[in-house]
Amino acid sequence: MAAGRMTRACSMFSSVKVKLFLIFVFTVLGSVSVVAYGVTRYTRAAFEELDTQRTEAIVAQFRQEFRQSGDGIAQQVKNIADADITLRVAIDLARSSADQSLYVHDATGAAQDHQLDFVELVGWDGTVISSAQNPSRVGSKNDWVKATKDWNATPAFLKKEDLADSAALSLTAVRSVSGGNDKSLYIVGGRRLDQNFLYTLVLPSGMRALLYVNLDPGFSPTALLSGVKEGIEQPERLQPLIEQIRKQPQTLVRTINWNSDAASAETFHAMPLLGRNNELLGVLLVGSSRSQLVLLTNRIVMTSAAVAAGALLIGLLVSLWVAARITRPVRELADGAREVAAGRWETRIDVRGLDEIGQLGIAFNDMTRTLAIQRDRLLQTERVAAWRELARRLAHELRNPLFPLQITVENLQRAKHLDAKQFLEVFNESTATLKVELANLNAIVGRFSDFSKMQVPQFVRMDVNEALRNIIRLFEPQFNVVGKPAIATEYALTEALPEIDADPVLLHRAFQNLVLNALDVMPTGGTITLRTGERGANVLIEISDSGEGLTPEECERLFTPYYTTKQQGTGLGLAIVQSIISDHHGTISVSSEEGHGTTFRIELPKRQANATVARGDEPSAPSDAKPKDNDKDVPPTFAAASD
Repeated sequence: MAAGRMTRACSMFSSVKVKLFLIFVFTVLGSVSVVAYGVTRYTRAAFEELDTQRTEAIVAQFRQEFRQSGDGIAQQVKNIADADITLRVAIDLARSSADQSLYVHDATGAAQDHQLDFVELVGWDGTVISSAQNPSRVGSKNDWVKATKDWNATPAFLKKEDLADSAALSLTAVRSVSGGNDKSLYIVGGRRLDQNFLYTLVLPSGMRALLYVNLDPGFSPTALLSGVKEGIEQPERLQPLIEQIRKQPQTLVRTINWNSDAASAETFHAMPLLGRNNELLGVLLVGSSRSQLVLLTNRIVMTSAAVAAGALLIGLLVSLWVAARITRPVRELADGAREVAAGRWETRIDVRGLDEIGQLGIAFNDMTRTLAIQRDRLLQTERVAAWRELARRLAHELRNPLFPLQITVENLQRAKHLDAKQFLEVFNESTATLKVELANLNAIVGRFSDFSKMQVPQFVRMDVNEALRNIIRLFEPQFNVVGKPAIATEYALTEALPEIDADPVLLHRAFQNLVLNALDVMPTGGTITLRTGERGANVLIEISDSGEGLTPEECERLFTPYYTTKQQGTGLGLAIVQSIISDHHGTISVSSEEGHGTTFRIELPKRQANATVARGDEPSAPSDAKPKDNDKDVPPTFAAASD
């Protein structure tokens, strides 16, 4: 045995060249990988920070341009309002007999004179007197202008402008002119907010600004405007981002991959643009190309790979040189170990030097001198230990039934001196005892041989749901015994579950053992839950209890033969269940949590290769197998199989 270990050790050392090289490889690769990861992470973080700063700068620039444009529009509208002709119109319209048709074209002239895209004159009652952008609106009502008392102090705002055949987004300002009698004339003027506005933004390289004009009920690709003349390719890729902002207007950041190339990715910071009533009228999208980051990352990876390749080449040369100085004596040790393994205990090797390899050679020679003595002692010790273990097992299992047998035989021997009547009495009592104890001996042998004598399954078609219901019917009298905690049953069975190929008798036994196991762990009552379902070509079965649960260590060993968590039991019940499920080409597993019960999950194939086409009748429990109100509340027929 020691020679075998030495052989394995020398065999391991014989590959020291490879091991040294692998150690160097892993060290170099690990170091280079850590450095590359750190540099890449730092680079990415720096890029993201720079990208955020540039985006904030563009947003600030947009807001400044927006504010300046709004101030310019407000000034132009104020100029219209301050004109003498506007004052005369306001005074005239304040009269009760005013003819509004005289001013129906005034808005067009005012728009041209003050370079505005939209101008409307609205009377004191909200009636549109004149409209430059949509003459058909003359005579309609603009009641919203009356909602604000002091328009002259209100800055420009975003507004949806309804045109004759479309709509436009306008940066609008409103000013009023009093005509007397508390009647005012409102001048509503504005300019389009479109790609021309985006042209005014100064954008760094690799960045662009987009504007989505949100005037239609649904997403419209044509409403997505670009600040460059080339336009936008694949605008539908931005639809999910736009739709999300439309549902909940807030600033969002998303990365869009335009194609499979990582360098095509672009990060968009989307900012909602709201109207005066907080309605979403537009979305500003600032895009930042990630191509520079991808290219820089690729360069870092390629540089790291080149460094690693050079280091590996150097490592290979160094490891070959070091290994050559080590492997020669190790190879001699390996040859010596093989000699010892072949039975030549007198083998010795030459020791060169007193370094670690020399010390190993000295230890090898010492080992071979003592191996012969130790081998004989070890063999003798192992034989004694094996006999002791066998004797312990036999004594443990047979001691209890053998002692009553001995007493009974002694009683029979003493009874031979009694008269016939007394002898007959002792004889009958003794033979009854002998039968009981012999039955116990037979049960012990049977329990330890059941696991090795499992019959081969005879597959037929059967209904799993019905098999589970039959098990519950068998145990129902035990669930509701008067004076004992009740056991409730819950079903979660898939009614359309197909029939499967299985052995009804063996499967019946497996289900019984699991229900018995559930009963044992719920001495104070509880609930047994049965579930079935389908998963592809398999049927799923779950049997759960509401007991105290098991530890992870207990779950790992639960199906081990002769292992049990109970005070009494052989530890064969669940091992037999696992054997039955395995013979059905299925699987069984257990999940549990202390204080929350245990669940056994069985997965069985619907079809078996050697199954018959006949339908299997569900086996009914034999009359002596029904649960009785005895001390242990365990059916006698299945008590031996319970874990």
